[in-house]
Amino acid sequence: MRHSIPAAALFCLLLGTVVRAEPYQVVTEEWAPYNYQENNQLTGMTTEIVRAIMALTGDDFEVLLQPSMRATQILKHRPKTIMYSLFRTSERESLYKWVGPIVEESIHPYQLANTPPLNTLEQLLNAPQITTRHAGLVPQMLQSLGFNNLDKSATESKLLYRMLLAGRTQIIVGDTDAGVAYYSRQLNIAPGTLRRIPIELYRSSLYIAFSPDSDDEVVAAWAQALEQLRRSGDLERIQRRYER
Repeated sequence: MRHSIPAAALFCLLLGTVVRAEPYQVVTEEWAPYNYQENNQLTGMTTEIVRAIMALTGDDFEVLLQPSMRATQILKHRPKTIMYSLFRTSERESLYKWVGPIVEESIHPYQLANTPPLNTLEQLLNAPQITTRHAGLVPQMLQSLGFNNLDKSATESKLLYRMLLAGRTQIIVGDTDAGVAYYSRQLNIAPGTLRRIPIELYRSSLYIAFSPDSDDEVVAAWAQALEQLRRSGDLERIQRRYER
């Protein structure tokens, strides 16, 4: 005697073999000292924090380093995606679920110390040229502040410093103070060579962003793990290693 499988049960069985829960994926970009590649290894302040979070939550999500715009597009369009490190702006607020803050940072312009000092916003707005990266939050922020003198030719942060040292530009904007310190070490720029112009162009906190379809339980677990790192002092210890 043959036993038939009810049509509804058969449909669910077949559907289960095709539709599976999308695995979470973590993406980030090259932005030292928070997330960057060194000796073919992904490292950085926030990278260490994210790994410490996953050690506490028991997650083992794949982490991929992507170009900046590519990482942002993956976060926007791929289900179950996590991205770090992001400034939590008003424009981004409703787009994602957030875990943080990790650290508060600010962005200043820099010039060579042996050039005539600039000290006011008006001087910056009237400068012949300010060089920044070709895409991302920083050039968008500068344009929103009314800067019409932007040179967006730098495809990576290191180029900003090389252009400044070579005399191809007089002002650069692109990194937090911790980032400037990191690239100064990487490029062997002697202390005192660069001058921070005393105009804070941007201040915000860095966060971990989750795509809106992410499970609330996962987001809550990461938030709890981050708070545990904060209470234990591990978060501060990681930050201090990269801020020295």
